[in-house]
Amino acid sequence: MSSANLTGILAPAMVNGEDEVTALRARVRQLEKINAALMDRVERSVDMEGGAFSMFETAIALESVVRDRTSALESAMAELAAANEDATIARVLLRDAIESLSDGFALFDADDRLILCNRAFLRLFPAIEPISQDSPEFAEMASRVAITGSTIGAAMAPDRWLSDRVEWHRRAEGAHVQALGDGRWIQINELRTSDGGIVGIYTDITSVKAEDARQRALELAERNLALQATLDTLSEGVCLFDAQRRMQAWNEGLVRVLGLSGADLMRHVESHVQLVQWCSWRLGLACVDSLAWREGDTRQLSAECLMDGRHFVIRSVPLGSGGMVFTFDDVTDHVSLQRSLTETAELLERRVEERTAELVEVNRQLVEAKNEAETANRSKTSFLAAASHDLLQPLNAARLFVSAMDGQSLPERPRALVSQASTALDSVEDLLEALFEISRLDAGAIQPEIADHALGGILHALKVEFAPLALAGNLHFDVPDTDLWVRSDARLLRRVLQNFVSNAIRYTEAGHVIVEVSDDAGGVRVAVHDTGPGIAEADREEIFGEFRRVGKTQKIPGKGLGLAIVRRVSIMLGHTVELETELGRGSTFSILLPKVDPVRTECAAEAIPASTAGSGGLVLVIDNDPAILSGMEALLENWGLEVLVARDPGDPAARNGLAQGPAMLIVDYQLDDGLTGDIAIERLRAMAGVAIPAMVVTADRSEDTKAHLSSLGLPILHKPVKPAQLRALLRQLDVL
Repeated sequence: MSSANLTGILAPAMVNGEDEVTALRARVRQLEKINAALMDRVERSVDMEGGAFSMFETAIALESVVRDRTSALESAMAELAAANEDATIARVLLRDAIESLSDGFALFDADDRLILCNRAFLRLFPAIEPISQDSPEFAEMASRVAITGSTIGAAMAPDRWLSDRVEWHRRAEGAHVQALGDGRWIQINELRTSDGGIVGIYTDITSVKAEDARQRALELAERNLALQATLDTLSEGVCLFDAQRRMQAWNEGLVRVLGLSGADLMRHVESHVQLVQWCSWRLGLACVDSLAWREGDTRQLSAECLMDGRHFVIRSVPLGSGGMVFTFDDVTDHVSLQRSLTETAELLERRVEERTAELVEVNRQLVEAKNEAETANRSKTSFLAAASHDLLQPLNAARLFVSAMDGQSLPERPRALVSQASTALDSVEDLLEALFEISRLDAGAIQPEIADHALGGILHALKVEFAPLALAGNLHFDVPDTDLWVRSDARLLRRVLQNFVSNAIRYTEAGHVIVEVSDDAGGVRVAVHDTGPGIAEADREEIFGEFRRVGKTQKIPGKGLGLAIVRRVSIMLGHTVELETELGRGSTFSILLPKVDPVRTECAAEAIPASTAGSGGLVLVIDNDPAILSGMEALLENWGLEVLVARDPGDPAARNGLAQGPAMLIVDYQLDDGLTGDIAIERLRAMAGVAIPAMVVTADRSEDTKAHLSSLGLPILHKPVKPAQLRALLRQLDVL
C-alpha cells in the first residue's frame, strides 16, 4: 500500500477517534455536575411539613437517582478509555507505516503547516529537523533550505530558488526534480488532499541519474568508435585537436605520414605544439605556417609542403567548438604530372592567363568588399545617431524636471531625494554616453577625451549609485574618500568602475564589497574587492569576452557584456586591468591609472531660488517632445524667465511668442517631418524680421553636425542637457 493511500485511511480514523473522545469527556463532565447537584439537594432538603416519613421517601428517591447517574458515569469512563486506546493505536500504526517508507514523506494541513513527516524526509532536508516538531509553515521550511544552500539551486540563487519552490508547492500539480548540494537527486511528488492539505513523497533518484549518465557515456563511446572507423577509411592523414589544443583523434594515415607507430604517436604528438615541432625538427617541414592555429577564422585553408622528399597538401579546418582538424594529403604523383605538363609553353601561357583573370576577379571582389564595408560603416553611424536621439529624449526630459525641482525651496528630506535622483540620472547619462562613444570608437568616429580629473568625485558618484543596491543585498559596501587626481576619460573610467562594482555586488551573496585606492609605482591603482565565489583559473581570460559568463554566474541575470566593455575601454585609454581571484574566496579587479598633480577648479554654483534670479526675459522653446517642453518650461521659469513653448515654427504659440519679441530661441535639432533646428531658426528669424539669439539642443554628436552648426554661429548643447551648462550659456548671451 502507498504512503498516500495509508494516510487516506488512517488520518480520518484518527480524527474521528479524537472527536469521540472529546464528546465523551463533555458527557462525563455533565454527569459529574448532575451528581454533585443531587448530593447537595439531599443534604439541604427539608420537608416543608416537617414529616420524617416524607424525608425518608425523598432520600430513597435521591439514592436511586444517584445510583443511576453513577452507573452512567462509569459506562462513560469505560467508553472514554476505549476511545483513547483506539486513538493511540491509530497514531502508532500511522507513525510506523510512515517510518517504514524508504521515501521521504510529509503531510501539510489546509493552512500549509507540517502535520507529520518521517525520518527519511528529515535526512533529505536536515535543516528542517530543528523546527519539525513546531508545525512550521512550508514557506519557513523552504527558507531554511535556501539559507543553508542544501540544494544546488538554493546555493546559486537562494531568492529565486525560494520563490520557485514555494510556487511549485502551492500548485501541487505533480512531480519535479531537485539536485541536492551533496550530489544526490530527488524527485518531489506533491498532491492536494481532499481537505485542502498537501501530501508529499520525496524519492532519491540518484541511481537513476547515474544510470542515465552511464548510458550517455556508452552512446558517446559508440559514436567515437564509428568516428574512428570512418577516419581509418580515409587515405589522408587526419588529426583532430580540441579547444585546449590536445589531440583527440587520428587515423592510420597520420601514423604513416609522421613515421610513428600508434604507441609512439601520443607520446611525441600529444598536443598541437608537439605536432608542429615534430613536423619541423624531425621531418624537415619547410612551411610550418600551414600548421598555424587559427581562432575566430572559419575558413578552410590549404598549403602544399615538402616533407621527406614527398609533396603533401596540408589543410586546416577550424571547428565551431574551438578546436581544429588538420589533414595531410600525399600529392606527390599529382605534382610530378603537373611539372611535366608545365614544361610546355602552351600550358604556361594558359596558366598565366588564368592567374591574370583570377587576379582581376580578386581585385574586383576586394573593391566590392571595400564598398560594402564603407556602406556598413555609414549605416552603423546613422543607426547610432538615431538610437542615441531616441534613448536620450526621455532622459533629457527627466533631467529637466529634476533640475526644476532642485531650484525649489524644499524640505530637507525631499531635497535629499531630488539630489539622489539627480545623481542617479548622472549615472544613467554617463552609462549611455559611454556605450555610444564605444560604438562610435569602433566605427572610428570619435576619440576619447583625455584630461585631468579628481578621482574623489568619480568614486563619490559610485558610492551614491551602488550603496542602496549593496544594502538590499546585506553587503558591507565601502568607498574611500581621496584627493588624488588621475589622467583619463572621466566617463569611460567611470564606466569601467561601474562594471567592477556592479559585478561584485551582483555575484556576492554575503560579506563585503570594498573599493581601495593606492599609489602604485607612480600611478594610482583603484581596486574592487569582493567575497564572492571567485573565478576558476581556466575562466579568467574567457570572462573578458563578449557574451561570456561562467560558473554560477550563468544563473544570474545578465548579458555578459560588462567585462568585454572593460577590456575595450582599457585598451582604448591605455590603462592596465588586472584580476586576482581564488575559488571560494572572492575576486579583486583593479585598474592602474596615470597620476597627475591636483588642478585647482572653481566650485559649481548652487541652485538659486527663483526670487534671486536675473531680471528675466522671454524665451521661445521649440521641441517635438511634449515632456521636454514641460521640463524646459519649469526649469527656465524657476530661473525667473518668461517661457513660451511650441512643437514647430508654424505653431500658433510660436507666432505669438515672436510677436512679443523673445530674447532667446532654444530649438531642438531633430524635429518632425525631417525639419532640422538650423532651418527652424532661420524660419523664426525671418518671421520676426530680426536675428534673435538662438541655440540648438541635440543628441547628435557627429563631427559633421558640430561643424555645420558652428559654421552658422549657433551654440550647441548635447542631450541630456546639463542645467549648469544651459544657465552659463544663457548668462553668456545676457538672457539671465
